[in-house]
Amino acid sequence: MSYVLIVGAKSDIAKATAREYAKNGYDIYLAARNVSELEAFADDIRVRSEKVVELVELDILDYRSHQTFYDALAEKPLGVITAVGYLGDQEKAQIDALESEKIINTNYTGVVSLLNIIANDFEQRRAGFIVGISSVAGDRGRKSNYIYGSAKAALTSYLSGLRNRLYESQVHVLTVKPGFVATKMTEGMDLPEKLTAQPEQVAQDIYKAQQRGKNVLYTKWMWRYVMMIITNIPEFIFKKMSI
Repeated sequence: MSYVLIVGAKSDIAKATAREYAKNGYDIYLAARNVSELEAFADDIRVRSEKVVELVELDILDYRSHQTFYDALAEKPLGVITAVGYLGDQEKAQIDALESEKIINTNYTGVVSLLNIIANDFEQRRAGFIVGISSVAGDRGRKSNYIYGSAKAALTSYLSGLRNRLYESQVHVLTVKPGFVATKMTEGMDLPEKLTAQPEQVAQDIYKAQQRGKNVLYTKWMWRYVMMIITNIPEFIFKKMSI
């Protein structure tokens, strides 16, 4: 079985996804900053799954290092899953350009830099899969998080174009749009229980959708219909709302 590269491997969704793929027979690359902090987690996967788990250092904001990072992988992955995410502080970002830049570059620009390199390799090999974790926040801008949402909207559009480009090369691209997920990033938020997924549920949904060759995944599934309603609210009404 080939390697799956998990980018942003410290996130709760990334960890759950790494466990899910290892359980199903894949070897794992865990990529993140200060990746040595994941050694205990990697050991746990090795013991439970008897699969190879390698830690690889990656700074998603250091674009110039991305080609070197990918070239240094001893065995190129069969697939990549990007779970990079930074919600940031919307109010701070409205007055602080550096916070805006960090939100945009973490959620979009850095991911694009790395995926461009991987996509070129997969296209040449005519094999592989790419899973990009975007967000329902990208489906329509809301005042509470529109800078984060705009970065995720850009990522969703990028993945759509990448899917179109790579189709003839038999490279599958899956866009994942989680709604509320109980993670460190949402800790302290008052989230509705019925609309909130656990990381393990998201990971299972990702694995099933990727194996089935789906194009877009909403998780939980009802978010597809929630966002269908939200995106169809007329702008003259929507601009007055607080949702």
